[in-house]
Amino acid sequence: MAVIVWFKRDLRVSDHPALTYGAARGDVLALYVVEPDLWAQSDASGRQWAFVLESLRELHVALKRLGVPLCIRVGDAVAVLEDLRGRHGVTEVVAHEEIGNGWTYARDLRVGDWARRSGVRFVELSQTGVVRRLKSRDGWAGLRDGFMGQGVLPVPGGLRGVMAVSDPMPDLGLVDACPDRQKGGRTEGLALLDSFLADRGEFYQRQMSTPLQGAVACSRISPHLAWGTLSAREAEGAGALRRQTAAGAWKGSLRAFESRLAWRDHFMQKLEDEPAIEHRAMHPAYEGLRGDDADLRRAWERGETGLPFLDACMRSLAATGWLNFRMRSMVMAVASYHLWLDWRLTGAHLARQFTDYEPGIHWSQVQMQSGTTGINIPRIYNPIKQGHDQDPTGTFTRRWLPELAAVPDALLQEPWRWDGAAKLAYPAPVVDVAQAARAARDRIWEIRRDAGHAPEAARVIQRHASRQDRARRFVNDRSPRRRGDSRQMTLDL
Repeated sequence: MAVIVWFKRDLRVSDHPALTYGAARGDVLALYVVEPDLWAQSDASGRQWAFVLESLRELHVALKRLGVPLCIRVGDAVAVLEDLRGRHGVTEVVAHEEIGNGWTYARDLRVGDWARRSGVRFVELSQTGVVRRLKSRDGWAGLRDGFMGQGVLPVPGGLRGVMAVSDPMPDLGLVDACPDRQKGGRTEGLALLDSFLADRGEFYQRQMSTPLQGAVACSRISPHLAWGTLSAREAEGAGALRRQTAAGAWKGSLRAFESRLAWRDHFMQKLEDEPAIEHRAMHPAYEGLRGDDADLRRAWERGETGLPFLDACMRSLAATGWLNFRMRSMVMAVASYHLWLDWRLTGAHLARQFTDYEPGIHWSQVQMQSGTTGINIPRIYNPIKQGHDQDPTGTFTRRWLPELAAVPDALLQEPWRWDGAAKLAYPAPVVDVAQAARAARDRIWEIRRDAGHAPEAARVIQRHASRQDRARRFVNDRSPRRRGDSRQMTLDL
């Protein structure tokens, strides 16, 4: 009996429930499907595909050592599965539950329909703390912790592999210059986790919010979690083990790391519970609130808004595929409030820029930072103040905006105030920051004060808001006004 183990966002062999299940059921046909239509979606990019390619090469080697060749096919998943069923007598397909975008959600529904028609058993297993078909958020934290506490699964032994012909790797036409992109593959992910827990993470708790220190102090394993070269359970288990011998600053930093792994599942659960949040405002009162200004959007995308710290963040993201979370929040908030751009367009651009794009976290946070959830107090970041606060020496800003080299330190975040501004090869601000923030705040609060706002907000709260758990990691995620609630803004991994 042949069992297809279908790899998607789980490019590893360790702590792999689907592979462990397949090994116990029969001969394993390890499959990865390159789906051109998936990579043509508006949230896909070359930097992501390059990371996946590197990870697939390493997965191929790992499976080969287990006696299981990796079959790579190109095309529609249903057509590929049907072809393999006929050729190899496949009776069962096992895969992990994918918390993906709307396209993958629809594809998995089609695969389920095909399996029922074809008499093939289609099994989907969890690889995260996200719970499918969850009826209520009450008690979710306990379910999540129960899964994480089961322990890391060993690499299965005694596998019997099925040899299936692979297709040539296609050229997907994804051109994307990202010179400082993180490399894919499990070896790279393990090295990052090890160096974080051994050295880099000591001052993680206090350094994660700054763009320069955060690039080193954060674990940087987020793309490896997103594409599954590491499992979150592996990361959390390693952090918990390290905390047993921790002292000093390490204690708080390791607790913060574990907390953010839990918050990662919390935000992914939102998309699982309501897949439409990728395309539709959580609270209907905000639907159609903003439009598009192509010139403003392009200036934001290119880091040419005339707001130095914002532009530095956008240029850094373009070159590296990564930003620390506070800066992700700021660039999205400025696009939504100051520039008044629709979150779907700006959210898709950021999705393409992030090598670590995780749909569940991304679209939940895009809506949160745009004020369309109806339950979060609007957080309108001032990019000038953020520049002073998070880059007080100007090192980060100057690194990415060399055209501001002549601007004095005191005016770096407001170069238009310098008497030599007219000679700079740098644009004037596209908006008045204070004026744009006031206008945005007035429009958002006008909606919130409407009598019809509260009932729908209550529905969103019931469906999506966190409940405090015994470990006190989760607080009510409706308001960032209390100091304790600020942790929702710092998912830095």
